Amino acid sequence: MNKDDICARIPHAGRMCLLERVQHWDETAIHCLATSHRDADNPLRSRDGLSAVCGIEYAAQAMAVHAGLRVAGVASKPAAGMLASVRDLRLAVATLDDVGGDLHIHALRLSGDDTGFIYEFNIKAGDDALMSGRIVIKLLETLV
Repeated sequence: MNKDDICARIPHAGRMCLLERVQHWDETAIHCLATSHRDADNPLRSRDGLSAVCGIEYAAQAMAVHAGLRVAGVASKPAAGMLASVRDLRLAVATLDDVGGDLHIHALRLSGDDTGFIYEFNIKAGDDALMSGRIVIKLLETLV
């Protein structure tokens, strides 16, 4: 899936669709690639740069794509949700905008139902681990 396919399947539009493509997905996991962390006009970037904490949004978007693909395959419509919690967040860098390589976002579904889901995630650039944690998403509408 390319950026246009992703943007059509998550509740984010335009520049807020941060993912470039889906590398691979199956029933339990997804691997996405992003290059937008290097964009000077990244919508999450402040005058101080793109905080590594913004990686949570990259991971959440990968999870949203995965949740939709699991339910309806490539024809999935976006479901609105909100980030309910982030646990065990580990940051190895302070900012993402100075990371030279592409971001590889890996998310593993730990549990979920029609009210929300929990994923474990990690973000790497090459062999360098940048961040990891767990995210709980509460759905505001069902995926089906």
